[in-house]
Amino acid sequence: MQRSLIILILVMFGALSGVALWYHGYWGILAPHFQSFGAGQVFVDLVIALGLVMVWMWRDAKTTGRNPWPWLGVTLATGSFGPLLYLLTRKAEPEVDVSIDV
Repeated sequence: MQRSLIILILVMFGALSGVALWYHGYWGILAPHFQSFGAGQVFVDLVIALGLVMVWMWRDAKTTGRNPWPWLGVTLATGSFGPLLYLLTRKAEPEVDVSIDV
C-alpha cells in the first residue's frame, strides 16, 4: 500500500512538473518566488523542508549502507523527486513481533 501511494504521488507530481516545465521552463517555475515576499517565504519554506529531508536521507542511507550522494544530488536538482525516489527504492524494514505471550 505504501509503495503504491509513493508511485501514485510520483506519477501525479511528475505529470504536473512536466506540464509546468513545458509551459514555463525551469526558470519560469523558479522566477515567481523572487517577485514577492509571500512567494519568497514559500520558496524558503521548501528549501528548509528539503534540507531537513536531506539530513534524514543522509543518516538513513548511512545506516542502511546506501550511498547518499545520488539522492542528495537528485533532490538538489529536482526537489521532491529525490526523497520520493529514495523512499520508493528503500527496502522495507522487517516487521518485529512485539506481542507478549502470557
